[in-house]
Amino acid sequence: MNEQIEAFLTSLMEEKGYSSNTIVAYRNDLTQFCDYLREAQVSSWDAVTPQHLAKYVDSLRNDHEYASATVARKVAAAKSYFRHLVDCGALNRDPSDKLDSPKVRKYLPTSISEEEVERLLKAPMSNETVRGLRDCALLETLYATGMRVSEVVALNVSDVDVEGGYIQCVSGSGHNRERDIPVYRRAAEALQSYLEKGRPELVREGDEVALFVNHRGRRLTRQGLWLIIKRYVTESGITAAVTPHTLRHSFATHLLNGGADVRQVQGLLGHANISTTQVYAQVSQEKLREVYDEAHPRAR
Repeated sequence: MNEQIEAFLTSLMEEKGYSSNTIVAYRNDLTQFCDYLREAQVSSWDAVTPQHLAKYVDSLRNDHEYASATVARKVAAAKSYFRHLVDCGALNRDPSDKLDSPKVRKYLPTSISEEEVERLLKAPMSNETVRGLRDCALLETLYATGMRVSEVVALNVSDVDVEGGYIQCVSGSGHNRERDIPVYRRAAEALQSYLEKGRPELVREGDEVALFVNHRGRRLTRQGLWLIIKRYVTESGITAAVTPHTLRHSFATHLLNGGADVRQVQGLLGHANISTTQVYAQVSQEKLREVYDEAHPRAR
């Protein structure tokens, strides 16, 4: 059964261009499903019934107490896998055909205030080292571009045009979507300082192309970036909940609050569907409502 899973994952990667992170998520979800079936003494995929699937979903909810979004993702992985088995002729029927995915509660993205962003961006300036230069450029880049954490750590030096004030971001599951994102002057200056004074001291191999590198001179990882953010959140005294994507959410919310068009923000964020970007417009509208209720004499 595991061999068939691996064949499915290979097809996702080679034929559909799925990213390595997506493949890892599929492998984890399908391996967990496979382990559940073994415990239920199901030894082959053609022996799986709709009842097995319903009990599996119940176990995810009740035994593991997963959030609805996690359950929905695992169900989607199983359904996608069974469709693949039917399409390639390994199964005559799809036992997941009538399996409904759980409804996922939509959470609005959280952002921090402009004042809190300012404090966060200033925090690395007290660290007058090469790492301080890197961290300053890193945080400024995150807020200047609204890029995803995975996109930022994937940047190469060649992707940055400091003089022109642009960063080229390549994204998409097959890394086939490009967008040029402008950066404001302070971010460009922070990048220039890092490239001239910080990065050369950190890089140990002359052929390293990564823009942001760790203390070993290798490409910074997502985990490493998150640790950097957490450090400066603590140092700047920010008490709001901050995630690796908080600066991305703040970037979008602050642009919309400043009058940017939702279509323009969609392009900057690299959203394929505008409905994804409109969530930020909803956040801005809710904030406007709070201000209205507090300020209008008839609303108090």
